This record gives sequence, structure tokens and C-alpha cells, in this order.
Amino acid sequence: MITRVPGILVGHSTDPQHHTGCSVILCPENTVGGVDVRGPSPGSRETALLGPDKHVEDVTAVLLTGGSAFGLAAADGVMRYLEENNLGHWTPRATVPIVPAAVVYDLFFSEGKRRPDAEMGYQACQAAQADEVAQGNVGAGAGVTVGKWAGFEGIMKGGFGTASEEFEIEGGEKLIVGAAAVTNCVGDILNPDGTVLAGARSPDGSWFAEKDPLQHLAREPEIPEGTNTTLIVAATNASLSKVDVNRLAQHAQNGLVMAIRPSHTTHDGDIAFALATGQVEARFDLVAYLVELVVAESIRNSVRRASTLKDIPGLAG
Repeated sequence: MITRVPGILVGHSTDPQHHTGCSVILCPENTVGGVDVRGPSPGSRETALLGPDKHVEDVTAVLLTGGSAFGLAAADGVMRYLEENNLGHWTPRATVPIVPAAVVYDLFFSEGKRRPDAEMGYQACQAAQADEVAQGNVGAGAGVTVGKWAGFEGIMKGGFGTASEEFEIEGGEKLIVGAAAVTNCVGDILNPDGTVLAGARSPDGSWFAEKDPLQHLAREPEIPEGTNTTLIVAATNASLSKVDVNRLAQHAQNGLVMAIRPSHTTHDGDIAFALATGQVEARFDLVAYLVELVVAESIRNSVRRASTLKDIPGLAG
């Protein structure tokens, strides 16, 4: 799990009645952050500050939330919790928490009646822990779906997932890389061998993509643009510059491509955050490769742990 990276904590707040929620990743002091934003309709906050040309390097927390753009209000609750605990970027008049945030569109389930708010953001921080992290229909993964390229009739349940890898480097130190994902994509989720794990189902129960591997590109999805997004947070205990952490976020998007087909479509607003806590020295290319692996696996875990919701099947039953 992403919490195997020392100092990283994860907390969820979920509304099980309206199938929405938010998930927060709390960072240890002096964590360097970066971001890679793709897709035409991202919903986000504080992503510009993470650019390699911006002088603030440290990130206090990352928020992933449902509710579309309305859900960005949950970041106010995260800010309040962090301020109360004196966590954030020092300035002469106040310690200012740096909380990048990104949203998924989950209004189909909630019908817009409930969106994550400041109180839910605060509750997610209160629930944050380094122990076993809940996956599936929790937090920002409560109301998400996958495999929408063939229409709504054959979609499946997405969710929140996480994964990690360790690698022993010279001197006996351990390089740790983890990722968390919220999958709400047009595309199908793939197994490591390229077969479909979850996605668009035909009426006979087979995968639509098996009949024609390119039909998911030949037909226009029967969904509005801007209603699909996969959110990624990749974290490592490696020591990286802000430039390299932004490069790491780009590699996190490579992991997304490994696990979702098609990916980064006109209808997706994918965002990947990267975090480096700076505890060990490791080659960037090694860290980047491991990030790609754990991002892909966190996406797969998000659907493996997703439960059936109403008439939309999930792999977890």
C-alpha cells in the first residue's frame, strides 16, 4: 500500500447513501510534490504551484474527491485540520498548508444531492492512518465506474485502490514506491497480460473489446465530455528534486496507460500527482520504473476491490 512509504497516511470520508466521498493523503514534513495533468476537462486546485518553475516545493497533503468541481470544497476542511495541527508551509504570518486537490465526476449516483464538503475533508484527515487502507467503494472511489466507451449498459464499478513495491539498494537501504488510484474512466481496466480485467460488457457477458480491439476508438462514447477522470498519487521515499518529481508524475501516467485502454481520451481528465519524502538516495530511472508498475497495480486493485452498486457489477461481488 502507498502507506508503506514512511510518513504517508491515507484517510477516507464516505457517504454510503449518496455514493460519494473524498480521500486524503497526508505527507511527512518536507515532502516534494509534482503533477502531470492530461485530458481536456480536469478539475483541480493548487496544481499550478507544483510546476517545476514554482519556488514552493513542499506539499502538506493531496486530496482526491468526488463531487466534480463542487467537491473541491472538501479541501477547505483539509486545510483547517492541517492548520489546527500547525502543518504546512511556513510564512511570516501563518503556516499555510499546501493541499493540491483533484476531482472525479460521480454525480450520476448522487444525482448532485450530496457533494463532498469541508466537513468531509476534515473527517478524512481525522481518519488518516498508516495501517491497512480501505479499498474499493470508499472515499473518492465510492461512486466511480469504468468501461463507459460502449455505453452505460455495460459499465462496471470502479473504486479506490493502492499498491506498493520495495527494492533493496546499495548499503541495505530500502527504496519504497507506492501509489493510490481512483478509477473513473472511459476505458477498460487491463490485466498485466493485456486481457480485460473489468470494463465494457456485451449483452452475452463477454468483453466488447475482445470482438474488435479497435472498436473502442471507432465509436464515440455515449457520455458527456468531462465526466470521466482517473486520479493517481504516486509516492516514494527517494530524495528527488522538484524537476524530477514532476518527471515522476509523467511516469505515473505511463502506469495509467499500462492498465487502462483506451487512456487519456477526449472524455478523460486524468491527473497524476507525485510525492518524494527524501529519505534514501536512488537512481531516478529505477524509481520511475517502479512507479509505473505500482500505478498500474493500484488501478487494477481499485476494480478488484470494487463492490456491486445498484445494477452495476463489481469484481468484489
